[in-house]
Amino acid sequence: MTIRNQRLLGVSGLVLALGLSAFGAEALAQHQLTGRVVDERGNSLPGARVSVPELGLTTSTGRQGEFTFPSLPAGEARLEVDYLGLPTGVRGVNISASEANTITLTLAADADGVDRIVITGSILDGTARALNQQRTADGTTSIVSSDAIGRFPDANIAEALQRVPGFGIARDQGEGRYINLRGAPSEFTAVSVDGTNLPSPDGSTRAIDLDTIPSDVVNTIEVFKTLLPDQDADSIAGAVNLVTRSPFDTPRLRINASGGASYNEFGGTNDYRSSLVISNVFGANGQFGALLSASYSRTDRQVDNIESEWELENVGGVDTWVVTENQFKDYDTERTRTAFTGSLEYRPDDATRFFVRGSHSRFRDDEYRNLFLLTYDAGSIVTATDNTATWANTRFEKELRHRTVENTITTLAAGGEHDFGGVELDYTLSWALSEQSYPQRNQLQFRSTLRPTVSYDYSNPDQPAITIFQTAEHLNLGAYNFQRLDERGADTRQEEWAFRANAQFAGSLFGRSATHRFGGAYRNRDVSFDDERYRAAAAQAGLYGPGVPMSDLLGTEPSLNFNYNLGVKFDPRLVDAYFNSVRPALRNDPARLLRPASLQGDYTGEESIYAGYGMTRVEMANTTVIAGLRVEHTEFDGTGNRFSTTTQTATPVSASQSYTNWFPNLTVRHEFNENLVGRLALTRAISRPDYEDIVPRISANDGPGTRTVSLGNPDLRPTIANNFDAGLEYYLRPLGLVAINAFYKDLEDYEYTLRSSGTFEGDPANFTRPENAPGGFIRGVELTWQQTFDFLPGMMSNFGVFANYTWTDSEMELGRTIAGRSVVPLQGQSDYAYNVALFYEADRFSARLSYNDRSDYLDALDIEEPGRDLYWEGREQLDFTAAFEVTSQFELFLEAKNLTNTPGVRYFGERQRVYEYEEFGRSVFVGLRFNY
Repeated sequence: MTIRNQRLLGVSGLVLALGLSAFGAEALAQHQLTGRVVDERGNSLPGARVSVPELGLTTSTGRQGEFTFPSLPAGEARLEVDYLGLPTGVRGVNISASEANTITLTLAADADGVDRIVITGSILDGTARALNQQRTADGTTSIVSSDAIGRFPDANIAEALQRVPGFGIARDQGEGRYINLRGAPSEFTAVSVDGTNLPSPDGSTRAIDLDTIPSDVVNTIEVFKTLLPDQDADSIAGAVNLVTRSPFDTPRLRINASGGASYNEFGGTNDYRSSLVISNVFGANGQFGALLSASYSRTDRQVDNIESEWELENVGGVDTWVVTENQFKDYDTERTRTAFTGSLEYRPDDATRFFVRGSHSRFRDDEYRNLFLLTYDAGSIVTATDNTATWANTRFEKELRHRTVENTITTLAAGGEHDFGGVELDYTLSWALSEQSYPQRNQLQFRSTLRPTVSYDYSNPDQPAITIFQTAEHLNLGAYNFQRLDERGADTRQEEWAFRANAQFAGSLFGRSATHRFGGAYRNRDVSFDDERYRAAAAQAGLYGPGVPMSDLLGTEPSLNFNYNLGVKFDPRLVDAYFNSVRPALRNDPARLLRPASLQGDYTGEESIYAGYGMTRVEMANTTVIAGLRVEHTEFDGTGNRFSTTTQTATPVSASQSYTNWFPNLTVRHEFNENLVGRLALTRAISRPDYEDIVPRISANDGPGTRTVSLGNPDLRPTIANNFDAGLEYYLRPLGLVAINAFYKDLEDYEYTLRSSGTFEGDPANFTRPENAPGGFIRGVELTWQQTFDFLPGMMSNFGVFANYTWTDSEMELGRTIAGRSVVPLQGQSDYAYNVALFYEADRFSARLSYNDRSDYLDALDIEEPGRDLYWEGREQLDFTAAFEVTSQFELFLEAKNLTNTPGVRYFGERQRVYEYEEFGRSVFVGLRFNY
C-alpha cells in the first residue's frame, strides 16, 4: 500500500472511529417528522431541499418525494422547501410530543406573482427533477429522468446515456451498445437495476450490452461518478443504476402509453415501437401499490459495410502496408426488444415499506449477411505501395450467414425498509440472470474456380477502387462451387444471488448532527460458457452440399453495397430451407464436430464476494463530511479445458483465486450558498478480471504451420484505482446549471493482452495471454451548461440550451518496452466528447435539436505491432425531436435521427488504413403518447 493510500485509510478510519464513539452521546431532539413533497397533480418531487431554518437543519427528498427529520423539539416549526423550477414553499407545522408527525407539502406552480416555470411532462419538468436530485446529492452524480429520455430519439439505455456528461458510446450497426464513462473501458462501469447488479450476457466481458434494455422501461437513470462506502466498489469509472417506476411515484391510477412507426432511408424499411405503464394504489389508506410496464420495439435495417484487413509485408525489401482481404457485407437485420417491469409494494405506515420488484429484457438480433469475400493473400503480390497493389491469383467467394443472437437480462428483488425512530434498517434479497444464446448461426460458402489478377487503389480509403468490379469475374455464377457449411452455437449464462443489509443511526459528533451507517453484502455468481461448432467442407458435398448450383439459391434482389455491384442476394427462404434440411445430420455426425474449437473455449466459474462497511456522515453548518471504510473479500473458482490434439480429448483444469481489498473513502460537500455547491472525494475502486481471462482455458488451432494459442491466466490480478474528484456546481434560477468537475484515477494492475512466440505440442506457436500492467492513469475535466432563456423577451424566452463537454487523457505503463513503446492509451478513451442541444418549449409545443460528438478512440490494442492498433473514428450525430400536445392527455411526437448520415469507421493506426466503413442512413419516427 502506498503512503498516499495509508494516509487516506488513516484519515477515514479516524473520522469513522470518532463517529462511532460519539454515537448516542448526545441527542439533538426527541421527536421525528416525516413528510412528502409533491406538485399540484400529486407527482413526487425528488431532490427538493427541505429545511428548518431556525434550527439549522436541512435534508432532501427521496425518489417518492419523501423526507425525514429524525429529531425536532415539540412545538411550532417552520419548514422551507426549495425546488429548482418552482417558487419556494414555506409552511408551519406543530410537532407533537405524543403523536406521529407526518405532513404533505404541495408546491404550487405559481405564487406571489411568480410565473409558472415547470410544465408537467415536458422537457423542463425532466430537467428540474434531474437538477434537484443532483444538487442535493452527497457525491458527484448525474441524473436522467424518463421525461428527458423521451425528448431524445434514444431507443436503448446506451443511447440515452450518450447525452450525459462524461459518456461516450460504442455502436453496433449504428445503435449504441457499450458505454465508456470518463474515458474508461466499458468494464470499469457497473450497471444495476433498482440496486440489483447486472451480470453480462456476453461471456467474453463484464461490460453490459445496454442495447438489450429499452430506454422507456426506466423512470430515472442514476449515474454515480463518485462512490460512497455503502456502494459496491466494482465501479472504477462510476456506477449506473436504472431505477424502474414505482406505484408510489404518483399514488393514484396512472396510465401511460405510446406507439409509433418510422421510415428508414436505407432499404425503405420501417421500425415499430410501443410501451405501456399501468399503476395504482389501493387499500383503505392507499397502503398497497402495484405497477406493470411493458415495452416492444422492432427495428428493420439495411446496412452497407466494407472491411479491409491490413498487414505489414516486405515488398522488394521495403516494409509496406498491404490489404490482404476485402469483405463486402450487405446486411438485412431485424432487431426486436421486449421488456417488462413489475412492482408490488406495501406501506402500512410512513415508517415501514415492503417491496417486490422485477424486470425482464430480451433482445433478439436476426441477421442475414450477404458476403463477397476477396482474398488477396491466397495469391501473390505483383507490386505494392502503401495505398495501391496488384495481386496475382486472388481468390473470391460468396457467402450467406444467417445469425440469430438472443440476450436476456432478468432481475428480481424483495426487501423492506423500517424506521424505528432514530434507527433505520433496510435489506434486500436479489437474483439476476443474464443469458446469451445463438438459436441460429449458419454460414454457407461458395468459392469460384477463377483466380484473376486484381488491383486496388486506396486513394479514397472509404470506398477504394478495385478492378474486379470492372472485369466482373465475380458475376460468373457458373464458376462457383460449394466450399463449406458452418454451424455454431454458443450459450453464456451468468446468475447472481445477493443479499444486502444496512443499518443507520442518528447521533451527533462534536455537537454536530451525525448519521452512522453500517452494513454488509454477500454476492454469489455462477458463470458458464459452452461453444459448439460443426463444419462440413467440400469433401463431404455428397452428404451436406446443397446438391444444386449456387445460382439456384439466389434470389432477384440486387446486392449493391455502396457503389459496388456484388451481384444478387441469396434468397433467405431457400437457404434457410437448406439449413433446416441438413442440420439434424450435421449435428449427429461426430466427424463434423470441431472438437478443439468446441471445447477449448468452454469454461465455468463461481465468484463469491463478501463485503462490509462503516461510515459516518457529519453535518457542520453548510458542510457535510462523509468518512468510511469498505472491505471486500473475493473468492473465485474456475474450470477450463486442456485439449489434446493427439488424443482428441479434453481434460478439465481448475484454478482458484482469493484476495481481500480495502476501500477507504472521504467525501466532502460544501454549500457556499443555496446555489453554489462544491464537492471533493478521495475514493478507491476495483475492476475484477473478465471470467474468460482468469479461467485456466487453452484454445489452440490445429496445424500445419505456426499455431495460434490463446491462454487464460489464473494469476491475473484485479485492477485497482485510487480516485480524486473535485467539482463546483452553480445552479441558475429559475432552472439551470453551470458546472466543472475534474477527476484523476491512478490505476494499478490494468489488464491487457500480450502476444509472444514459442512452441506448443512440438509446433511453433504464437501465444495470446492476458497480463497485468504495473500502472497507469485516467484524468479529465467535465463542463456542463444548462439554462432556460427566460430573461429574453417574447418567444425568445421559450428557448434554452443543454451543453456538456468532457476532456480525458489516459496512459497505461506496460512495464517493459515492446515494439518501441512502453506506454499506450486505454481502450475506449476519447480525447473529447460533447453534446449541444437547443430546445424550445411553449405551452403545447416543444422541440429539440441535438448534436452529439466524440473523438477517435482505441478499440483494440496490438502490443507487438502499433500500426495495427484498431481505432474507432470519432462520430458525430444530429437529431431532432418535436412534440405537440393535442389535448391534456394526447401528444403527437416526431423523431428524426442521424440527420448527418454519419458513417461508422474503424482504422488500423492511421485513418488511411480503414478496416471497416459502414453507413446506416437516416430515419424518421412518428408516434402518439397517452398520459392519464
